[in-house]
Amino acid sequence: MKRGVASDPTAERLKSRAGVQRVPDPRLDLFIIRHFLDGATCAEFCALIDANRRPSTIADDQGIAQFRTSETCDLDYRNPLVAKVRTRLSELTGLPLSQAEPLQGQRYAPGQEFKPHTDTFNPGSADYYLHCAEAGQRSWTAMLYLNEPEEGGATRFKAIGKTIQPETGKLLIWNNLLPDGTPNDATLHQGMKVRQGTKFVLTQWFRQHPFG
Repeated sequence: MKRGVASDPTAERLKSRAGVQRVPDPRLDLFIIRHFLDGATCAEFCALIDANRRPSTIADDQGIAQFRTSETCDLDYRNPLVAKVRTRLSELTGLPLSQAEPLQGQRYAPGQEFKPHTDTFNPGSADYYLHCAEAGQRSWTAMLYLNEPEEGGATRFKAIGKTIQPETGKLLIWNNLLPDGTPNDATLHQGMKVRQGTKFVLTQWFRQHPFG
């Protein structure tokens, strides 16, 4: 089987959109869109995350200490700002909002990071049966940079050797799965340590089936 995702309808939809850059690697579908949100809207989200953050959690830390040290904000879908972004992401990808998890914000202070991981759950694990029984795997990830820290905070896709620097309003979208629905290990990525300043991002995960 070809280890690409060219037949995925979301990937084909994104390839056809003006202003969408595809990272040229056959092992995964990874797209970059600059200026998806304007600076003022990004600043509103930063303030919202700053005021409502909690320690980030993770389903499987692989036994590694300090695996994810950021803070997370659970964003209310009833907030008009949140609803607008969720709708735009659904329209961009063609993925229905019924398959979207709640939108989250993350805040990384100096020294904080998210070590190499994928956004899928390990098939056969307890976490897989707990989190994927009804909605299935996380099929697509949309992650948006809300600001630019003074130093550090890049996202590194380790398996393909691609490092993406934070830019205010820049959106990354990638397919987490292979054509047969199994996790694509080439999506292994990490949120590198912030060295100076603070990094804010939004993350929207989509599932294979309706969520919640």
